[in-house]
Amino acid sequence: MKNNFEALIASYIENKVGISENFLSDDLANNLKQNLLALQQKSLLIEAGTGNSELISYDSAVRSDSIYWLDKKNNNSFENDFFKQIEDFIIYLNQSCYTGITGYEFHYSLYEKGDFYLKHLDQFKNNPSRKYSMISYLNSNWQSSDGGELLIHQANNNQKITPTQGKTVFFKSDELVHEVLVTHNTRMSITGWLKCD
Repeated sequence: MKNNFEALIASYIENKVGISENFLSDDLANNLKQNLLALQQKSLLIEAGTGNSELISYDSAVRSDSIYWLDKKNNNSFENDFFKQIEDFIIYLNQSCYTGITGYEFHYSLYEKGDFYLKHLDQFKNNPSRKYSMISYLNSNWQSSDGGELLIHQANNNQKITPTQGKTVFFKSDELVHEVLVTHNTRMSITGWLKCD
């Protein structure tokens, strides 16, 4: 696991975008995917908005995915495994990079065919607590024709990232404008933020 942590940090230092191809094991990714699909079957996902609880808006012309917030109170064994991995990464990040991360929040994200999320930053104007964004993908056998790439905008170096299973992406929440391109297949992830509250 330390190698995956180091891959995220090293690639982040090099390019402002950390990528670990196998941050999630296949077993964990598959189990989290099954959780997400079960939540969808029970109609427990909600329309995703933009902004935070103090200032939230819903506009399907900007963002059209559905989400479900992860919570330790649910005591789901696979989500708890995910939380443990994130907590271990935070310890490693704080010890190696002195980032001072004190908390986190994550949600499942489901994009169905035709869904997208236009260009945005992840940090709120009225709350700077989100420091780093992390996205872990749950899509096995993803093809280039499926679309749904994460497009990160950087000066002279836009980066298009395919949402393949197990891959995790890591970047500063207040620094990089990014978007999710239109997906042509069901696209699943766990998206969240490492925070300094």
